Amino acid sequence: MTPFLKRLLRWLLILGFSGLLLAALAVGVAYWLVAPRLPSVAVLKDYHMQVPLRVLSADGKLIASFGETRRIPVSIGQVPDMLKHAVLSAEDADFYHHPGVDWRSVVRAGWHVILAGGQKVQGGSTITQQVARNFFLSPQKLYSRKLIEMFTAMRMEDEFTKDQILELYLNKMFLGHRAYGVAAAAEYYYGKKLDQLTIPECAAIASTFQLPSAVNPVSNPQRLVARRNWVLGQMHEHHYINDAQYQQAIAAPDDASPHEQPIQVEAPYLAEMVRQQVLKRFGNDALTEGYVVKTTVESTRQQDALAAVRKGLIAYDRRHGWRGPEAHQDLTAAPTDAELDHVLAGYNEIAGMQPAIVTAVSASAATVYLGHDTSVQLGLAAMSWARKYISDSRIGVAPKAVSDVLARGDVIRVSRNGKDQWELAQIPNAEAALASIRPEDGSIQALVGGFSFLRSKFNRATMAARQPGSSFKPYFYSASFDRGFTPASIINDAPLALPDPSRPGGLWTPSNDDNKFAGPMRLREALVQSKNLVSVRLLDAIGVGYARTFATRFGFSLAALPDNLSLALGTASVSPIGMARGYAVFANGGYLVTPYFIKEIDDRDGKPVYIANPARACRTCEERLLNPTPPAPPPADMLSAPANSVVASADSTPAPASTTADETGDDQGPLPADAHGGGTHPPVLAPHVLDIRTDYLITSLMKDVILRGTGSAARALDRPDLAGKTGTTNDHRDAWFVGFDGDLSTAVWVGFDNFSSLGRGEFGAKAALPIWMSYMGSALKGLPEDSLAMPPGISTVLINRDSGLPTTASDPNAMSEIFKVEDVDKLRAKAAQQQNKDQQHAYDIF
Repeated sequence: MTPFLKRLLRWLLILGFSGLLLAALAVGVAYWLVAPRLPSVAVLKDYHMQVPLRVLSADGKLIASFGETRRIPVSIGQVPDMLKHAVLSAEDADFYHHPGVDWRSVVRAGWHVILAGGQKVQGGSTITQQVARNFFLSPQKLYSRKLIEMFTAMRMEDEFTKDQILELYLNKMFLGHRAYGVAAAAEYYYGKKLDQLTIPECAAIASTFQLPSAVNPVSNPQRLVARRNWVLGQMHEHHYINDAQYQQAIAAPDDASPHEQPIQVEAPYLAEMVRQQVLKRFGNDALTEGYVVKTTVESTRQQDALAAVRKGLIAYDRRHGWRGPEAHQDLTAAPTDAELDHVLAGYNEIAGMQPAIVTAVSASAATVYLGHDTSVQLGLAAMSWARKYISDSRIGVAPKAVSDVLARGDVIRVSRNGKDQWELAQIPNAEAALASIRPEDGSIQALVGGFSFLRSKFNRATMAARQPGSSFKPYFYSASFDRGFTPASIINDAPLALPDPSRPGGLWTPSNDDNKFAGPMRLREALVQSKNLVSVRLLDAIGVGYARTFATRFGFSLAALPDNLSLALGTASVSPIGMARGYAVFANGGYLVTPYFIKEIDDRDGKPVYIANPARACRTCEERLLNPTPPAPPPADMLSAPANSVVASADSTPAPASTTADETGDDQGPLPADAHGGGTHPPVLAPHVLDIRTDYLITSLMKDVILRGTGSAARALDRPDLAGKTGTTNDHRDAWFVGFDGDLSTAVWVGFDNFSSLGRGEFGAKAALPIWMSYMGSALKGLPEDSLAMPPGISTVLINRDSGLPTTASDPNAMSEIFKVEDVDKLRAKAAQQQNKDQQHAYDIF
């Protein structure tokens, strides 16, 4: 080597060493400058990613998911190797070999900046750097931010293993359409779990990391496929897939489409109640900390309840005729599918009723476009019910031609019937609610707040304040039985006029539903036949004040009960859940339970943070038997909030609708006692509010309502353990049926939100009872009969059916009746007095 070359080499070595020294010095100075701003990466060890709140049924089926993000955290072991390889090929092929920063990529990115005239360019970040940026830094393109990112990444490499860093990356990154992490992306775009993904699907998900909003399988399929194929090429180049797999994968179409998390149980009103309650307990973190709420609702019972409500409302709606199309659109001579799709885009499917537009009509059929290039034919049989609506009590004649009902351009609804055939449908204007609870502990088994949550989020099951009509009568009948009246007491069913200055003529003249009078009759018959005039006289006899106070034993507040005789006609303000709770007292032997719907709350790791320990009837519990308590009013904090700010007056005119709290559904009060802390938790005993003998008498009367009274249609269920009562308010504004056995207490209400009349003849037995029967028939199917056994202190006595007094077996008008034992001697003495009077009357004749 010549001296010149030696000197040149020496200078090059000196320059090179100096350059390395300067670079090291620059890095050191840079680190010294940014070190105070470097985050502590140790916090990632306990970092909780945002995970939505999930609401489940009692049998573990999904009811709802609440949260701004879609995320399903997974461990690195749950991620298939093929997906890992796809992500590494797309984002950082040397991930497992560099120290957190890929210096070659940094130099390459720096060279690109020089070539771009100093403009900042994309690229150069490793997966570790991306994790650092997404957890700790902003996305701003600043040189200082880049330096902090690089040093943070190197710190992470010292603190975590490569697999731990990759796990954070695969769970944290945004991948479009509110999906964060690969598991959520797989579910949303392909409706699959990670282990079900194909090679091209793995590559497609890996392709979304770079520009998730613009390049994802739904927003821009063409760009996604191009990016996917590039990723497949990288996987092939790095020998993650072979030639055959590569060729097959790039030839595969991408069939991604939005897949919302499948809701397995339709209970949106309950889900909103849960959301409000969990927010109240945990604050805003409730929607991001991955809590799982297990409710008390059984999925099959909930589905049966929803089906019953919708079937009943549709039946009511069809009885009152066809109100016409939802809208009308003037169509061109030959509208395109795109034009028709544009019209239908403004309408959502509601309760299985699909929007459609009529494109052609004749006397015998109509062609109806459903959207997405699909048309169906509707014949006259598909709209045979569609008699024209005239008023709430009148409809027109049956249609004789399809053109009598439909016209070209009509926007209508269609649905499939039981034979899977399309037919004309109509969204009901009336509403309904159903609440069903277990009498033992108040756990809600099913809850339906209306026909469709999409159409109206007002929860009528818990928030409505409606008049219960005659379904309220069992409460003050119970009060009368504690005041010495019996099922055989005679009350006159005759016209009645009471002073009322607010009425024309100054008199209030209540009447029976049929405007007929039966004269003196036993209380059993009066309740079975729902005689209003007997109820008014009975309430007057025991006193309105006493009856109101007694009704609080069933959970109602005094403010919800009018302080006048109209209470006899059911002018209180109540909700369906309140009525189900009240009747649960009859079903469980006289104990007031509180409805609840959250059974357990688990954290993201599956550990319980709350387990309900509700107050129970627990009639045979040792704690109850060792410390018996006499029936008494419940504590004041157990009473429902006033259901209406306006107390009904004696004319029983409905007061305006209001809520028991606010219109968010947060009206259920605090959660039951918490029992998640471990150890033994003695049962919480519900207050004893009703003598079990009074309970047995009233239940006997309500069984007769079903056996031979206004609820007799329920005999079709062939269950002797069922008891209940119909209810109808003035002008048929509200229709009720509330009933129970030992397993369930269920209330059904039907009416209009604006208090319009349901129409002539729409009594509780016609509008509400079929819904109750449909639900209870399904919910109790296969369960044994469960009814209150005759308690001690009840006697069966022969009475005369006309006088209600004890008689002998030789009396041709004799019948059996049940009484409290202390009432029997009084009645026998009264019968003896009556017999002496009759004999004296006979002597006087002579």
